[in-house]
Amino acid sequence: MVEYNDQSLDRTFAALADPTRRALLARLGQRDSLSVSELAQPFSMSLPAIMKHLDVLSDAGLVARAKTGRIVACRLTAAPMEQATEWLNRYQRFWSENLDRLAAFVEEDSWPPNQPLPASSADQASPSSAASTRRRKKSTRLGRIPKK
Repeated sequence: MVEYNDQSLDRTFAALADPTRRALLARLGQRDSLSVSELAQPFSMSLPAIMKHLDVLSDAGLVARAKTGRIVACRLTAAPMEQATEWLNRYQRFWSENLDRLAAFVEEDSWPPNQPLPASSADQASPSSAASTRRRKKSTRLGRIPKK
């Protein structure tokens, strides 16, 4: 089993797993900076609930917060998303290359056009396909079974 331990990547994917957090990131992606109250406006949840989501996003490094007086402004930070994208791209390349090789193998004309294909295993009789008879189960006497 392959051990892969990158806690920043784990936090990024955990933060992205929630649809509310993804929606918060999408709103932040539309503007340079938004206050928490502006960010929370379209959501039908309390401000403390939004703050908890922002805490998760901040812990993952996806959002940076700056407080000026009573206003907390949030902005999107790209580094964790770049790492996640890089990780996903590696697997996308791996699977694309393997699937391309599989497609090339399948499309390869391996049988000459005038030669018949070999007989399938269904056409050939095997010794095990012969009818077999079931043995009758031996019954024991009613009562105690003697110990051996």
